[in-house]
Amino acid sequence: MQLSDIPQIKHVDADNFFLLAGPCAIEGEDMALRIAEKVVKITDKLNIPYVFKGSFKKANRSRIDSFTGIGDEKALKILRKVSETFKVPTVTDIHEVSDAAMAAEYVDILQIPAFLVRQTDLVVAAAQTGKVVNLKKGQFMSPEAMKHAVQKVKDSGSDKAWITDRGTMFGYQDMIVDFRGIPTMREFAPTVLDVTHSLQQPNQTSGVTGGRPDMIETIARAGIVNHVDGLFIETHFDPANAKSDGANMLDLQYLEGLLTRLVAIRKIVNSF
Repeated sequence: MQLSDIPQIKHVDADNFFLLAGPCAIEGEDMALRIAEKVVKITDKLNIPYVFKGSFKKANRSRIDSFTGIGDEKALKILRKVSETFKVPTVTDIHEVSDAAMAAEYVDILQIPAFLVRQTDLVVAAAQTGKVVNLKKGQFMSPEAMKHAVQKVKDSGSDKAWITDRGTMFGYQDMIVDFRGIPTMREFAPTVLDVTHSLQQPNQTSGVTGGRPDMIETIARAGIVNHVDGLFIETHFDPANAKSDGANMLDLQYLEGLLTRLVAIRKIVNSF
């Protein structure tokens, strides 16, 4: 799997980490375009290969009254518009086998959610679309176990897969990142660190996930030092009022400063 396998990806020769960033869920066209425009400007300035991220549907909510989406086709069309407007690739997560072919008509990368990464039929369906597949490591899985998820993609006729670590369960209501897993998973496929989901505090009694956005830079810096290939950061211009995962998202106003510092760290790491 090479970055150049992703349509419209830019800055692949910059020797930088790549970035998946955007809102947790597509809430509407204006918000998606507003976030994408800002992130594209920042990543072009810093020569960071960029993929716009947005979920067209949220199927793994704690409560039945939680926001799940604005409609599948409507959200997917917004993702396509982001790609066409800013000439960037897009990624969205799928939850059912039938989602794979549908979403593949609109986006460049299909993401397998962490809770579903052991679902063989789902992984195979994603791989068979010919799209790049982002395999999120289950919170309950060891880094070594992810080789089997990667192998499922390969056995389905594709070598276009990477792994994303989104933390490991620590008790019932917290996550930790085991940085020992990064070099292990990089033996199987390029490896991304999902910074914001790694800071979730799930299973709250309210049924609304909490988070520690104050620790985003700490986790991101450690990921760069430990040679992650990419970073995954959910961001929003108004996290407090985001319809999904606002508690652990990065406020968009802080993204440029964070990425500037991470690029500087990457340069130092590359010099060793």
